[in-house]
Amino acid sequence: MPMLRIRAAADLLGVSDDTLRRWIEDADLPVGSDQSGRKTVDGAALAAFARENAAATPKDPLSIASSARNRFAGLVTRVVTDTVMAQVEMQCGPFTVVSLMSSEAVRELALEPGSVAVAVVKATTVIVETPGAP
Repeated sequence: MPMLRIRAAADLLGVSDDTLRRWIEDADLPVGSDQSGRKTVDGAALAAFARENAAATPKDPLSIASSARNRFAGLVTRVVTDTVMAQVEMQCGPFTVVSLMSSEAVRELALEPGSVAVAVVKATTVIVETPGAP
C-alpha cells in the first residue's frame, strides 16, 4: 500500500501539517513510519478519510507543463477492473472524479486506493447551468 508523509498527505487534503497531526492524535487517521523514522499515513486510509471529509481541492503535485487547465489532484479511492476495462474513482478535494480506462493502463500506472494522481479533463462540450430565469 502507498505510504504518504505528513506534508504530502496534508497537501492532498488541503489542510496544514498541524491539522493532519491533530487528526492523527485524535485517532481519526492511523499513523506509521517510514525507513527513516518519519511519520507516514497509509494511502488507502487517507483515501477513505478524504472521501468522508472532503475539503478544498489540493494543489497539483505533478511538475509538468500542460495545455489542459482542468486538472484535479487527489487520491484514488476505488479501482474496479475486469479483463479489458477499469473504472477508477478519485477524491479531488470535495469532488469525486470517475474515469474509465483500460485495465492495462491501470496496471501500468499502478493505480490503487491511496495512490496519488491527477485527473485531467479535456472536453469539447461543457454544459453550464444556472437557477431558473428571474
